[in-house]
Amino acid sequence: MDPIPLAPVDEVSITTLVDNVYDALLESDDRAVRAPFKAGVASAPQFETGSTTVGLRAEHGFAALVTVRRSNSTTTLLFDTGLSPDAMVVNAERLGVDLTRIQAVVLSHGHFDHAGGLAGLAARRGTRALPMVLHPRVWARRQLALPGAPAQELPTLSKRSLAGEGFEVIERREPSLLVDGSVLITGEVDRTTDFEHGMPPAHQAWNGSAWEPDPLVVDDQALVVNLRARGLVVLTGCGHAGAVNIVRHAQRLTGTPRLHALVGGLHLGGRAFEPIIGRTVEALREAGPRLLVPGHCTGWRAQLALAAALPNAWVPSSSGSTYRLTA
Repeated sequence: MDPIPLAPVDEVSITTLVDNVYDALLESDDRAVRAPFKAGVASAPQFETGSTTVGLRAEHGFAALVTVRRSNSTTTLLFDTGLSPDAMVVNAERLGVDLTRIQAVVLSHGHFDHAGGLAGLAARRGTRALPMVLHPRVWARRQLALPGAPAQELPTLSKRSLAGEGFEVIERREPSLLVDGSVLITGEVDRTTDFEHGMPPAHQAWNGSAWEPDPLVVDDQALVVNLRARGLVVLTGCGHAGAVNIVRHAQRLTGTPRLHALVGGLHLGGRAFEPIIGRTVEALREAGPRLLVPGHCTGWRAQLALAAALPNAWVPSSSGSTYRLTA
């Protein structure tokens, strides 16, 4: 295909509003601005002052605020919303982030740990229209059917409810250009590697008459920005399509070979995915990002391997961290 003309931007800022980890002892440096230890205050009568310092919430979910600047124009998007209805909203309040100013929402896929915060966002914004870009497969019913245990159906998004809460749902399987052509949503990701096979058989989807294995999670998509003179910045939710597949897909779509940053979940945690850590790490090392912030479902073994292979690029993820990249 002909490359999609992704307009270069002068700056992109990614703030992790929700991640699996919150580490109040991480220090800011030239790559990451960390949330203050005293992110908020809560009532606590057992202390002399009647209050105590609180940090940010961490949960098995992901949400990121993305702000792109191109010349004098700045746009802010929300990429995923975390697991629970209130964690993202609480963290945003403590960080001083005004969620009413976001201009669109992008869902990486339909799993509930990325869409749970939509309720809190709707309550904060009211019913004002807000565009939401997603893949039509996000409405699929899914379950986990682990051997020897009862199947557990996962929460499924309701299109009717989202529309009633003011979200203007935009369904697209193909790549989408947002923000005057400077933000790319990949749509369905081409699966081209021979080792990223997706979810194990226990992950299933309802086909209308029966449950069947759903390894690909075809609604998985990433957000891509072309940072002027530096290369691509790729943001993933879970990375169900495979971290390497996603990076290579973004490179093919844009015709831009250079990867500057990779941020988000890489789904390398757990026994089903640990066997591919080595090949994934090697491929990402060859891609040579200047910034690598694996979070959410990446897994501790993959984190150690990535930190060892890319020590100058790897940065630990934490709720409340901001990564500001400039051309």
